[in-house]
Amino acid sequence: MTTLSAALLLFLILDPLGNIPVFLGLLKPLPAHRRRVVLARELMIALVVLFAFLWGGKYVLEAMHLRQESVSIAGGIVLFLIGLKMIFPSAEGMFGEVPDGEPFIVPMAIPLVAGPSGMAAVMLLAAQEPDRMADWSLALTLAWLGTAALLFSATYLYKILGMRVLVAVERLMGMLLVAISVQMLLDGVAAYLRAAPAL
Repeated sequence: MTTLSAALLLFLILDPLGNIPVFLGLLKPLPAHRRRVVLARELMIALVVLFAFLWGGKYVLEAMHLRQESVSIAGGIVLFLIGLKMIFPSAEGMFGEVPDGEPFIVPMAIPLVAGPSGMAAVMLLAAQEPDRMADWSLALTLAWLGTAALLFSATYLYKILGMRVLVAVERLMGMLLVAISVQMLLDGVAAYLRAAPAL
């Protein structure tokens, strides 16, 4: 996987377009001068959490004696389920109801930006090719920058595109994510079958 394809994968998982309506709803009660401050703070917290899983996740996997193939298969399943939720959203949204008041860490940073699927994806990248941590760090940074740019311009995008277009684009992103997840699942199964005779 190239750095750009990894960045695209992470960008799809972070799902900034799908998060725009939720973020607008959470930030709407706040004074105008606080909205950007809160958004910047939550995005930075999410980035720190994702980098922690990128760099520290492999040690957790080693401690749990998980093989690379099992992580790839599990990651594919998780991404598949997230992709399905993007295509067929439930009435209460992907992560259910959100609390009132100024958000802090939950739900904006975690799980809306740095959700379980994002954490699993960065751990998977690190586990598959640990010698390319610089590439994965760059990919995560690029995906985060794209996410931050879209979320900071959320109000304008919402006015220009409207809810229907945002929903359509999110579902298209869900389709891409499902396709990527199936490929990850197949790669994991193929790697397991190749390694099976040696077990």
